[in-house]
Amino acid sequence: MSFRASPADGVAFVTGASSGIGRAVALQLAERGFTVAASARRADELDVLAAQHPRIFSFPGDVADRAKMAAIIAGIKAAHGPIALAFLNAGVYFPAERDGFDADVAWRTFEVNVGGAINCLGPLLAAMALRARGQIAITSSLAGYGGIPGSLAYGASKAALIYMAEVLKLTYEPAGLTVQIVNPGFVETPMTAPNTDFEMPFIMSAEAAAKIICDGFGKGGFEIVFPRRLALAFKAARLLPYPLLFPLMRRVTRRVRRDV
Repeated sequence: MSFRASPADGVAFVTGASSGIGRAVALQLAERGFTVAASARRADELDVLAAQHPRIFSFPGDVADRAKMAAIIAGIKAAHGPIALAFLNAGVYFPAERDGFDADVAWRTFEVNVGGAINCLGPLLAAMALRARGQIAITSSLAGYGGIPGSLAYGASKAALIYMAEVLKLTYEPAGLTVQIVNPGFVETPMTAPNTDFEMPFIMSAEAAAKIICDGFGKGGFEIVFPRRLALAFKAARLLPYPLLFPLMRRVTRRVRRDV
């Protein structure tokens, strides 16, 4: 049976915790008894979060800064003990993607979404491998399943995270580590707030998403995915050959924008 972290095993580390899914997961984990080390760039928002629960502690920093993240992870261990559960959730989406290709936007998206995860994975994997136990969950997205117009960099970065998580599971599971991927659909967060000109099917609150995610931490299994109906539609579409897939995606995305 794969390792499943409990509050007795150590600290829960959450990146991107200043808002949205990260914030809701940090609160949910604290309610479930974990000491939570919450990290994000916005120190003021982390202070507000920490004030909401006595088991949440603020560790501000930018995931794109490799040295800073290594120092934060070392600081968490020194202050509160080893990290047993890491939820690597920090990510960005720039609506400017929908206006056309922009190399600066694409690189910044990868720097945060992929580079930020890598910067945390280095020190986390080293420490957890020494203990022969640990649990790491990485937030990707249903957008990582395949190409969606207007989501070139975001979707590609999420696809990269899915691939990375698969390899990490195969590599580190024999060493006692549990690796999971979290693939949500639409969730009410500051990231989705600008999406006012198209439909977001099955959208849910960040609190509802956090409950599903934290339940998934306890159940184990590789993929934590929701909502199920939307995920099944995405997975089924990926089974189609390209001559059928591309016309379907064009038709669906045109219809969604026309109906709004």
